[in-house]
Amino acid sequence: MFKDIAIPQRPARTYLSEEFVVDSWESLQPLFDELLARKITNGSELENWILDLSEVEAVLSEETAWRYIRMNIDTTNQEYENAFNFMVTEIDPKAAPYSDKFNKKLLESPFCNDLDEKKYEIFLRSLRMQIKLYREESIPLFTTLQQLQQKYGAITGSMSIEQEGKTLTLQMANSFLKETDRDLRKTIFEKVNEARLSKAKDLDQLFTELVKLRDKVAKQANYANYRDYKLDALGRFDYTAQDCFTFHKAIQAECVPLINKIDQDRKEQLGLDSLKPFDTDVDPSGKKGLKPFGTEKELIEKSIVAFGKIRPYYGECLDIMNSMGHLDLGSRLGKAPGGFNYPLYEIGVPFIFMNSVGSLRDLVTMVHEGGHAVHSFLSKDLEITAFKNLPSEVAELASMSMELLSIDQWDIFFDNEDDLRRAKKEHLEKIMAVLPWTATIDAFQHWIYENPEHTEPERADNWIRISSQLGSTVVDWTGYETAKKFQWQKQLHLFEVPFYYIEYAIAQLGAIAVWRNYRTNPVQALDQYEAALKLGYTKPISEIYATAGIEFSFSQEYVKELMAFVWDEYSKL
Repeated sequence: MFKDIAIPQRPARTYLSEEFVVDSWESLQPLFDELLARKITNGSELENWILDLSEVEAVLSEETAWRYIRMNIDTTNQEYENAFNFMVTEIDPKAAPYSDKFNKKLLESPFCNDLDEKKYEIFLRSLRMQIKLYREESIPLFTTLQQLQQKYGAITGSMSIEQEGKTLTLQMANSFLKETDRDLRKTIFEKVNEARLSKAKDLDQLFTELVKLRDKVAKQANYANYRDYKLDALGRFDYTAQDCFTFHKAIQAECVPLINKIDQDRKEQLGLDSLKPFDTDVDPSGKKGLKPFGTEKELIEKSIVAFGKIRPYYGECLDIMNSMGHLDLGSRLGKAPGGFNYPLYEIGVPFIFMNSVGSLRDLVTMVHEGGHAVHSFLSKDLEITAFKNLPSEVAELASMSMELLSIDQWDIFFDNEDDLRRAKKEHLEKIMAVLPWTATIDAFQHWIYENPEHTEPERADNWIRISSQLGSTVVDWTGYETAKKFQWQKQLHLFEVPFYYIEYAIAQLGAIAVWRNYRTNPVQALDQYEAALKLGYTKPISEIYATAGIEFSFSQEYVKELMAFVWDEYSKL
């Protein structure tokens, strides 16, 4: 769509041959052995060694990425699953001991002190943590965990319902919850619950197995529990578990009352005696659900235009991805649920995967993942792979900020002024709701791994306890108590990427602050946003946030201040 866009080419390799592909351990091992045995006699040679190792890591990461992407695009293809499993069972376990030795070789080198301290500070800090965490006896556990985590996508990807002779994925079915026909919404909601509950026991057993193995990994590394282990593994150098608890309380105090007010207004507008969970997505004025686009092609084309109107470069990024076939956005049977932007460190052009069915939520997912994609482009020229391996607090700042930065361009998706207003209002409602939900998932995880011997009924009871503290008190789940007990099972992160979730709340606050700056001075706000993203992970999180012109804070005062700004914007619509 943009004229004369340049399709990126893979940078020339300096260590590996251009023809090298990861097809066996036998092809990789000689490279690893050479890197391990190489004699280093000065700081310059050490830096060249880091660059060579980084090149291998980029190639290996990109190969794993493509195998993961293909497997998610078609969960029914055994060949794709086998190809990914090959990386998990054959390559990763054999590469892991080398990674530990590489870390030690670097940190124990007498020339390590010759490296530019400012440039490598964050990188070296991470390596020291990896050495602290590494246990060779845990490698088989990680292999088993990766295989088990795959089962979540296979189980949930197979879920569907029948409606009027058609088979619908749960993503397709959930779009009906915006329909004005309450009986239809109720029917769909119950069918979706029935589909989920039919697999609830399987998912419960899978999760129990995951918790047990994760706890074993933590104990082998001499940690009291998996929570403490995982916070270190995620590189949480900038805040603690106690900071998370403080954040939960701030969200409960400042966000939950706003959600209750929104739900109470919705209940009154709909004229209901009881607001049920299938009433929370319908337009309260009784209008049909918003349809910002009809086809996958339309979503792509309109997203490119919208991004280009914020800044032309952002639109070019999406246009390049589309031209390279790096967008798979439609929902299909056999496709894994969810959405993601997967960075591809060698080529530098990421891949966006999602399950769109034409809803507003799909539009938001697209601009969210598009924010990740722009981040990948802005940081792709950083010198080593580790600099591009972002902490979630930074990665999600990019994506969540883009949701709000793009909101003034949504007229591209909505011709009708009232539909545009509704879309903006609905999205701001979701932003206010995501903070309590994120805190709920995070608090639940803290409890789970502080109490790894818990029973499945205890897990359900504590989910109800925590979600009641941080959830709406207006929505009435009477009659759906069993469904509510298992509501946590729809959260992919609990199964596949434990403790990767509070970052959404941290980054959401940051994104609101970026948006507030944009409302005041658009050019400066975008310049600061880009400057922060270009840093990759070469600075502490607090410094990256400061570069973006915002605070890195968990205080109730800061939460209150930003929620007041959002509420003011919401009230204007």
